[in-house]
Parts: sequence; structure tokens; C-alpha cells
Amino acid sequence: MPIDTAENGTADLAKAGEFLQLLRDGRPRTRAELAQVTGMARSTVASRVDTLLQLGYVAPVGDSTSTGGRPPSLFALNPDARVVIGADLGASHARAVLANLAGEVKAEFWEMLPIADGPEAVVGWLAQTIGRLLAEAGCTASELAAIGVGLPGPVEFQTGRPVSPPIMPGWDGYDLPARLHQDYDVPVLVDNDVNIMALGEHKANLPTDQDILFVKVATGIGAGIIAGGNLERGAQGTAGDLGHVRVPGGPETLCTCGNVGCLEAVASGPAIALKLGLTPKPGQNIPSLVAQQVRDGDAAAIAAVRQAGRDLGSVLATCVSLLNPSVIVVGGSLAQVGEHLLAGIREVVYQRSLPLATKHLRIITSSSGSHAGVLGAVALASEFALSPKAIEMPIG
Repeated sequence: MPIDTAENGTADLAKAGEFLQLLRDGRPRTRAELAQVTGMARSTVASRVDTLLQLGYVAPVGDSTSTGGRPPSLFALNPDARVVIGADLGASHARAVLANLAGEVKAEFWEMLPIADGPEAVVGWLAQTIGRLLAEAGCTASELAAIGVGLPGPVEFQTGRPVSPPIMPGWDGYDLPARLHQDYDVPVLVDNDVNIMALGEHKANLPTDQDILFVKVATGIGAGIIAGGNLERGAQGTAGDLGHVRVPGGPETLCTCGNVGCLEAVASGPAIALKLGLTPKPGQNIPSLVAQQVRDGDAAAIAAVRQAGRDLGSVLATCVSLLNPSVIVVGGSLAQVGEHLLAGIREVVYQRSLPLATKHLRIITSSSGSHAGVLGAVALASEFALSPKAIEMPIG
């Protein structure tokens, strides 16, 4: 049966989208080089390059060296073909950036905004902020390709809905993508904040490390797992939920999840602040308050953070045995006093894990700091924006 024009056009776009994956490394190539790499006929290569040129995803970048006659043209990914939004919505803050397809940030907004204010207030802020970011970068909504969002709680990745998040009252089952679709008709990808932090750290600072465990220590505690270069979410998207693992031999402290002895109830920023009797001022970030006490040389705060590191280490030692990462990256607000926290983690991990697993293991603080989340959200959005499925969308 013959294929109609619309179907044929969609098929051509899908093939061009698959072809684009070869150019995503940014390396300029000629049509002849692309034909050699793919084994395709030069006419097929020329057709797909032309389609990508028309869509703006590929641009000419000059000529290569001639071996006689006219020099062949070079083509590469055009990172400014579209823009994406990355948003990191934390327990007490909200940060959003606009970036191109290469992850270069063009505009940014940040604000103290408690996630407990509820979805309408927080996502309403994000919808308005996206408009501000587009305006600041001199872009229109038609140039927006995708939106990536991180939330501080369990997320069903396929639907983008949070599921029974302990520190997010009113968010259970909230359809965040549908709310943003009211203002922006683009794909919205939502994941938990630690997953996107792991992704951000991997893409920005550790691209050659294929097995990474990113641990966030802040108001809550969680982990993002990069295995074989890919983000591992697990069957239901809860992989890495370290905060509610029981600390071996730890105190019977009641956790927000209803259980006792959870890592989050023992070693998170609020747990340390409670032990120290610290009372934050209105709007003050509790983990940052703990970090400030440590920087001020408070001996009790230093000891409490070191012990929190040991408690973390007792759980992470099991993770090292199970996952065998090449690097453990510690991020989040308490990473501001990383060396004290890392000292406790290293003490237990190196003691309790097998020598082969720790022979080349690095335990470090995040290089991206407070930007790990938005960089990961940008990576999440741009990964989708450059996928064959997304390239197919213009006439899908």
C-alpha cells in the first residue's frame, strides 16, 4: 500500500533524527565522511543532511582540505538551533536556566521558594520564570524544544508525577507536565532531584566515568546512580532512595516516612541541626545553617557532621559492594563543608568495603555545586530534544 505524503515526510524526519545522532559530538564532518561511517549511499547522506539543514539542527562550519577541486563542505550540530529549560525545584529553593542544545547556559533565575508552598504556587512560579528566561535570552516560545524539571521526592518518570513525596505536601500525583503544557506546548520531562544532579555532574565534570554514585546530603538524603554511562532509575523510578535505608546500629529516631532509624532522620541537615539545638531564622536553609556553624569552627558542629559522614559511610559501604562505582560524588547543601563530611564517609567506606572495590574509588565533592541539578535538568531536556522522536515532532 502506498505511503501518503504526511507519513512519508514523518518517516524522512525520523530517519534524519537517527542520522543526527552521529553529529551530536559536535565534530565537523563532510558528506563523504558520513557516508563512510554509516555505509550509506552519498545520495542518502546528502538527503538527510539537507533535511537537518532545513530544520536548523545542522549547520555548515567551513570547508575541509581539498585533495583536488572544490573543497568539500563540513557540517556539525548547530547547538543554537533550539533552546531548553532546566529547573531544579528543591526543598527550599527554586532555580531555572535557559540553555542551548550543548548545555551552555544563556539565562538564569534563582529564588528561595519552599516546595511545601504547594504545586500551584511553585509550578506557577516556574511557568512565569520560563517566560522571563526566554525574554532575557531574546528567544521566542517557538524556539523552546523541551523542559526538564527535578523534584525533591519520588517521581514516576513516565508520567512526570510525584508519588507520595515525604516533604512535598499537596504534590502526590500532581500532573506537572499538564500544568506547564497550559503555557508551553513542548515535552516536559520530570525526575527526582538527585537523579538530575547525578546526570548533571556526569555530563559537566565526569564524562569519562561510566559508573558514578551521586549522593545528595541536604534537607533530605538520596542518591543518583550512573551505571555504564546511563542513569538507572529502577523498575518504579525509586533507585537510589538512600534516605530511607536504616543506619546499621544507628539511633531509633523517627523519620518523616513513619519508620525509625532512617539515614535521613539521622544524618540530614535538619537531623544535625536538631542534635545541635540550632533554630533557623524564617526562610533560612537549615543545612546551610549547619554548614555555617562548621565554617565558624564550632567543635560540636564539626563532630556532628563527621558522625553524619560515618552514618552515611555505613550505608554507602553496602552500595560500593553492590554497584562498584569508580567515584562517589557528594553534593547538596552540606557539601559546603565537604571535607568534614567526606572524612567520616571515607573512614567507614574504606574500612567496610573490599579492597578491590575501593582500590581506585574516589570520594569527592560535587564540582557543579548548586548548579548540578539545573545542569542535569538541561541534559535531560536536550537529550530528548535531540532524539529521533523529538526531531519527528514538527510534522508528527
